Amino acid sequence: MARALRDAALRLGIGAFAGRRLSSIQRTIARWESPSERTGPSERYQHLLVHVFADRSSDLPALFEALHQFGTSKQRVDELKLLVSDLAQPSAQLLDFVVPDQLHQIMTEINGRIGLVPFVRLQLALHPAVQTCQRLITTETELPVEFIKPVSRVLALAARVAFETRDDEYAQQLYTEAVAVAGRGTDLGHRAAIRTSQTMVTLHANGQVEQARDIARAATVDAHQGDSYAIRARAHAVHAEVCARTGQSGQASIALERAWKSAEQATVGDPHRSFSPDHLSGFEGLCALYSGDAERADERLQGAVNNLSAPREAVERGIVTADLALARLSLGEPAACVELAHQVVDLAGHTTGRVPAQRLSDLRRTLRPWRTEPFVMELEDHIHDTLIGC
Repeated sequence: MARALRDAALRLGIGAFAGRRLSSIQRTIARWESPSERTGPSERYQHLLVHVFADRSSDLPALFEALHQFGTSKQRVDELKLLVSDLAQPSAQLLDFVVPDQLHQIMTEINGRIGLVPFVRLQLALHPAVQTCQRLITTETELPVEFIKPVSRVLALAARVAFETRDDEYAQQLYTEAVAVAGRGTDLGHRAAIRTSQTMVTLHANGQVEQARDIARAATVDAHQGDSYAIRARAHAVHAEVCARTGQSGQASIALERAWKSAEQATVGDPHRSFSPDHLSGFEGLCALYSGDAERADERLQGAVNNLSAPREAVERGIVTADLALARLSLGEPAACVELAHQVVDLAGHTTGRVPAQRLSDLRRTLRPWRTEPFVMELEDHIHDTLIGC
């Protein structure tokens, strides 16, 4: 079974598992089978198990029943059953003949499903395109200029999805490839967009603030060599957050001022227009929170939460709602904080977003002085039922 799980990880490009020793996987399986530990498979192991058992359909009911006994939610089991249906369709193969529009279409479709579909399924759907892009950059001495943007975008999106599925080493590998490909083009604003995403992943994957700050600075330099004012705004906003997290409130304020000036110059036709003033308000609110201005943070974060309503923005809404909850707690309103935290639980459960879950963990620690209050105990039950019990 350990060998089958590792082979499935190799086939699906799940790097964190593909490189794991068989003995390590065997010990994990032993914990599942232990009558005393009651440790169930994680979501990624569940995913691999479905792939292993899909060829033996008669065993699938037993697998699903076992997951149910481990406390896996009905919603999660239904998602895994849907995966089995997907696997029954002809499997996606490498694109033998690919044109840029195909890659763009694949990326757009999968990008549009973020917030609607669990990230582990998006990783699978994206894998054939990633393999195609990696084959292109290793076999083509001179990558045709029309491929530079779509290839780098696919790799960057795959990196973000790998981060969400906790495959951090693979995520950084993909970001490195994406940045290198984007650097072959003339639009360095495009490379800036990739670097802003890489900054946030570096920050939240392992807390390497110095490394994240270096990437953020490089992103701002690239952004000012491109034509998109929206990406300039995002680059400065990301840089502001990193500065705020390290106590550099003055530098954060300067970066935010530059972000707002850039946002005001963004045009309707800007390809990065999806980074809106609402997103920027969220960054400003977080910086205010770090500088100790809870009232300013509450104002800016509330405005962002009210306007981040699109399905694609569900992950961002979860993050900003968690920040708003912390602002309410800083204003001496623990009950209001918990009310918002309930929303974060639902958003984290729905999107499987990693950063909202991290923010929620931070909130739980901050709420410890109120742990005996009924409203906090209700939140703990909600977290267990929605996230821990899944």
